Amino acid sequence: MALFRSIHRVAQLFGADASRAAMTIRYLPRYFHEYRRFKALLQQTGDSFPMTKLYPCPFDRVQDSGETTSQYLLQDLYVANRVYMNNPRRHVDVGSRIDGFVTHVASFRELEVFDVRPLSPPPFHVTFTRADLTSTAFGFDEYCDSVSCLHALEHFGLGRYGDPLDADGHKKGLHNLWRMLEHGGTLYLSVPIGPQRIEFNAHRVFSVPYLLELFRDRFVVVGFSLIDDSGRFYPGRSLDPGSVARNFDCTYGCGIFELRKL
Repeated sequence: MALFRSIHRVAQLFGADASRAAMTIRYLPRYFHEYRRFKALLQQTGDSFPMTKLYPCPFDRVQDSGETTSQYLLQDLYVANRVYMNNPRRHVDVGSRIDGFVTHVASFRELEVFDVRPLSPPPFHVTFTRADLTSTAFGFDEYCDSVSCLHALEHFGLGRYGDPLDADGHKKGLHNLWRMLEHGGTLYLSVPIGPQRIEFNAHRVFSVPYLLELFRDRFVVVGFSLIDDSGRFYPGRSLDPGSVARNFDCTYGCGIFELRKL
């Protein structure tokens, strides 16, 4: 099974997806049957809608009306709500999804976004700064009272987004996130959790004990929430030693930490 997933992933990199191709082939006879049928119905109405290019959509009819178990969707909604409830004076986001968390927050307040990639133009209510959070020359000490970094820290230093290769990229990034915050400020941080590993150059996966050690002497954990491997969301989980040691039984889960700067 692991070999099949690896082959499937490589095929996708080259624009091939065997499962989607098979579904498309099975769908085409139905598509052309419905095309001819609808064209006949259209002629009966007398409306002036010309039938132009073909645009088959074989996958939409077999999917749910929306995705509700995505780690990104769940974390973005949850943390946006936490920002709304806490109402910080100045909120800065680092590397989170623009078309998710950032626009959720921008719907009710202004915020700043820092990212190593360009953003043009920034959305409404968003001020953008291009910055490398792994740089030792990062100069935003005690800049704000609230920072978010959702599903981003795991990428720092892996070159995936044009950032420089750096085996300690996640450590340098976390240090700069800490530097950005005023004393007592809040960091909302989410990363993949499970057996610790690097899947180059996509991401790191962090063990929970490793993360707690990274936080020590810098942050106190105010809250912890979890999205498990099956997409179930567990807000307000206790960091009991047994669950921490087992990474909450996750292989590739999402840990969402609300941290306060010491």
